[in-house]
Amino acid sequence: MTTPSALTIGRVAQSAGVAIDTIRFYEREGLLPEPRRRPSGYREYDMGTVARLRFIRRAKELGFTLEEIRELLALSADRHGGVEGVRERAAARLRAIEERIAELQRVRDGLSELVEACPGHGDPEDCPILKALVEPRA
Repeated sequence: MTTPSALTIGRVAQSAGVAIDTIRFYEREGLLPEPRRRPSGYREYDMGTVARLRFIRRAKELGFTLEEIRELLALSADRHGGVEGVRERAAARLRAIEERIAELQRVRDGLSELVEACPGHGDPEDCPILKALVEPRA
């Protein structure tokens, strides 16, 4: 017998803004609890699953890995010390993003210099972009 708040996998996917395969993947990865099954074998979910999927999706959008999301989910259930741990993980993610941005800015600046130096015509052996890709780094 289904409960009045029971949702199908399709309804959960639609409500959370994810694909059905994503739900099954997160179940296999242990990010979602094993759903109840109807006598027919169909999965049966509740709105808590939708909230958890939204949490996972938003954490991924912020750059958290699945392992980090698993930790955040565990910390979110810790009513005593969880917030401190969540803040620490978010601060670590922020530092990693800032480091990545700095690296991308260095790459952008280097590529910009190469594009400026390349006349866009002539022999490939004289192309500063191709030379930079072949020569060892200084």
